[in-house]
Amino acid sequence: MLFEPWSLTVSIGAFVLSATILLVAGVRLARVVDLLADRTGIGEAVAGAVLLGATTSLPGLITTIVGALAGEASFAVSNALGGIAAQTMFLALADLSYRRANLEHAAASVPNILQAIVLIGLCGLVFVGVTTPHLSAFGVHAVTPLLPIVYLYGLHLARRSHDAPMWRPHRTRDTRTDEPDRRSRAHPLPQLWIRFAGMAAVVAITGVAVGHAGLSIVAETSMRGSVVGGLLTSVITSLPELVTVFAAVRIGALTLAVGDIIGGNVFDVLFIFAADLAYREAPVYGAVDTGTLFLLALTVVMTAMLAAGLVYRERKGIGFEGISLLVLYAAGVVVLVTL
Repeated sequence: MLFEPWSLTVSIGAFVLSATILLVAGVRLARVVDLLADRTGIGEAVAGAVLLGATTSLPGLITTIVGALAGEASFAVSNALGGIAAQTMFLALADLSYRRANLEHAAASVPNILQAIVLIGLCGLVFVGVTTPHLSAFGVHAVTPLLPIVYLYGLHLARRSHDAPMWRPHRTRDTRTDEPDRRSRAHPLPQLWIRFAGMAAVVAITGVAVGHAGLSIVAETSMRGSVVGGLLTSVITSLPELVTVFAAVRIGALTLAVGDIIGGNVFDVLFIFAADLAYREAPVYGAVDTGTLFLLALTVVMTAMLAAGLVYRERKGIGFEGISLLVLYAAGVVVLVTL
């Protein structure tokens, strides 16, 4: 094993400390990114996907790389997929806290819908990699370089759809449009970028501790890597998304909240790109277990339900998509543990 395992006590302590740091940093990130969205003019949906989504995903990325370097393919890939499932479920929880309207109705935007579609496409590419492990060269699968290309093109489409949309969601009295806050001008842009970079560095460093603790639990117990990665480390490294989505809803940045989750989920697929590069035994896709494949399928189904909710836009309550996401995630946990 590349890393010497910690004791269970030390591993649990690392989880608790990391979770605390990530929770505190997540609240502050939401406010800073909301200000950056207004000051730069890129909009909440794109800021949520690129700045907030990618930054809050850094702990998970580092955890996945740590797992891949240690030779734990299922742990590494399941950490990525489990994070996507957990973060999608977080949107349903945030929907419960927003009493005025259905969150997907109020925050409907073309970039968010487009990002959800891109996410399903990226998961499809991962499935191609799993079913064709022989299509590789120098230990890297042919699908791997396609992941960042599709991701970047998806961001390009999201930005274009924000700047010059070919159609718009029907505006109702419950719709919250993305309007820049004039008060954001009081915050100097360089200062905002410095604050953003500092918090990004803090959340990234915690990924090393979470990854080491997760690998230690795999080594010291009988738990499978896909269970530890899919249910433990993925949830802990997703805590910034949990607090940022609630913080964004609280300050009324609804498009940012949804964009954070969907954009972060799209970025999380790039964890598998990093895992394949770091996993040197063979392409990482062919080394995963059944639990990891189940998480991949669960991710696709949950994302499809979220996209349907963004298009259908129920007015009140958490809607069919919110109920479906909560039920699917709960059922997924049970199935993954019992596989």
